Amino acid sequence: MEEEVFREDLEEASEEREAEVEEEDEEGRGSAEDDLKNWVPVTKLGRLVKEGKIVSIEEIYLHSLPIKEYQIIDYFFQPNECAHPLKDDVVKIMPVQKQTRAGQRTRFKAFVAIGDGNGHCGLGVKCAKEVATAIRGAIIAAKLSLIPVRRGYWGNKIGDPHTVPMKVSGKCGSVRIRLVPAPRGTQIVGAPTTKKMLHFAGIKDCFSSSCGKTKTRGNFLRAIFNALSKTYGYLTPDLWKVTNFDKSPYEEWSDFLETYQNVKGIKTTI
Repeated sequence: MEEEVFREDLEEASEEREAEVEEEDEEGRGSAEDDLKNWVPVTKLGRLVKEGKIVSIEEIYLHSLPIKEYQIIDYFFQPNECAHPLKDDVVKIMPVQKQTRAGQRTRFKAFVAIGDGNGHCGLGVKCAKEVATAIRGAIIAAKLSLIPVRRGYWGNKIGDPHTVPMKVSGKCGSVRIRLVPAPRGTQIVGAPTTKKMLHFAGIKDCFSSSCGKTKTRGNFLRAIFNALSKTYGYLTPDLWKVTNFDKSPYEEWSDFLETYQNVKGIKTTI
C-alpha cells in the first residue's frame, strides 16, 4: 500500500516537474526574473549583490563569505545574461520513515545535483511530506551549497583545463572515492553517478576509483561532492607566489551598508 502511494506521488511530482520545465522554457524563465525583482535581501551580502557592488560570484568565494540566500546564486546565473546557466537534476527520491506513537510517519527524501558545467557544482538534500516540496527544497539547498571546482591539466598546459588538477579523495559513510587526472579524450571513467556529478562540475576527463556501499547513492553523491570541494584546498607550486590580500566587501562597502535603506524606507544599522 505504501509503495503504491509512493509511486503515485512520484509520478505526480515528475509530471509537475516536466510541466514546470516546459513553462520555464516557453516563458524564458520569467518567474525566476520576477523573483529576483521582488527579492528583498535580508543579509549584508544579499544587499551588496542586489545593488551591484559585487559583480562576480568568484569575489564571494575569494573572501569565503557564507551565502544564506539562494537568490544570490540566481542573480549571478541568470539564463538570459549568463553564458553557462545552472542546470539541475533530481538524482534520487526515496521514502524514509519514522516511528511515532501514532504509527509510522512516511516522508520523502530528494537528492538534487546542480551545476553550470563550468567549474561550479552543488548538492542538495531535503525531506518533506510531499515529493514536489522535497524537490523544491533540495534545489534551494543545492544552490546554497554551490562550490567552485578547480580544473587542471594531465600533461602539457594546452587548451582549456579539462581534468582534476591533482588526485583528490572524498568519503561519506562507508563510501570512498578517488579522482585521478586523465589525459585529454579519456572522458570520465566511472559509475553513472560519478559521470553526472563531474559533468555538472565541468570536468571532461577523469579516472575514478570507489569502494564501499556505493549502491547507497546518497552517500556516493556526498563522497564525490566532498572530493570536488578539496580541489581548491590543495596548495600546488603555482600558488606559492606572494598573495596580495584585498579588502573584504564588508570592509570596502561598510559606509554603504550602514546607511542602507530597505524597501520600507527604514534606515538599518548593520
